[in-house]
Amino acid sequence: MNPDGTLPGAASDWRPTATRQILESRAHQLQWVRGFFAERGVLEVETPILAQCGVTDPNIDCIEASPIPVAGWPQPRGWLQSSPEYHMKRLLAAGAGSIYQISRVFRDGERGRRHNPEFSMVEWYRPGWDDDQLMDEVAALVTGILDVPEPERIPYRELLIRHAGLDPMTADMAELRRVCYPLAGDRQLVDGLDRDSCLDLIMSFQVEPALGHERPVFITRYPASQASLARTSLDDGHQVAHRFELYVKGIELCNGYWELTDADEQRHRFEADNARRRELGKPEMPLDERLLAALEAGLPECAGVALGLDRLLMLKCGVDDISEVLAFPAERS
Repeated sequence: MNPDGTLPGAASDWRPTATRQILESRAHQLQWVRGFFAERGVLEVETPILAQCGVTDPNIDCIEASPIPVAGWPQPRGWLQSSPEYHMKRLLAAGAGSIYQISRVFRDGERGRRHNPEFSMVEWYRPGWDDDQLMDEVAALVTGILDVPEPERIPYRELLIRHAGLDPMTADMAELRRVCYPLAGDRQLVDGLDRDSCLDLIMSFQVEPALGHERPVFITRYPASQASLARTSLDDGHQVAHRFELYVKGIELCNGYWELTDADEQRHRFEADNARRRELGKPEMPLDERLLAALEAGLPECAGVALGLDRLLMLKCGVDDISEVLAFPAERS
């Protein structure tokens, strides 16, 4: 803070970081996405940005807010939503049918060339669909905006064997750490990582940068330990998640699931997430009992996906930094 109470650089960095041309491209992208879903009869919805629960996912930190207690919300605690997923699933359980939402979402501590603490996402759900059907629709949306060929689909296991030289389903911790040591450059750090953290490190440094340069790639069949909110099944003797991510030119665009509908299993995963948060020294998050009640009441069989609109626009406009497609990134907000 400057002596006069202003923020450093506030007088000189008031201008937007996105050009008028890119702002126009953003507006056109939003129009196109809405038209895409309107043609398919998918209902646009809106859900809260500020809510009484965040997510338990140990890889995501929600931004906490301190609202003044009001009727029906007595505790002075809330979270800016990292995804509209929980509320949209409550709508699905109430019979909303196929729905989508274009929303602003928030994740604490995330800033980099492809990350901003506040960003834009389109999330949608298709009752009666599985992950393979939803990948078809994701491909139609992405290829409709970008000049890229139809994505190919490659299992997680195959990609790790191809690009890192190890089998993620059978490798022991010694082998995983052997691959991670040169990537992290810190043996003590690597020795403190669990299995999935090692796999994430290998994925980030050895696999993701190589993906989607000639043709977009869907990664499929993640290890069951990385299922998050997806259902699992047995594949070649190993439990895998019905989860997918799409990569274009090394950039992750979306994360989708054939959704878990079992309330008991979801509660178990939330509790496991909080146990992992404790191990990492992160605060536990309250379980979203309303979501669990919706699952108990009956979430229809469905598939859902969240896709980053800012990253999609980066690819469309051929820019390398998310600041170039935002009017005001975090440091100019």
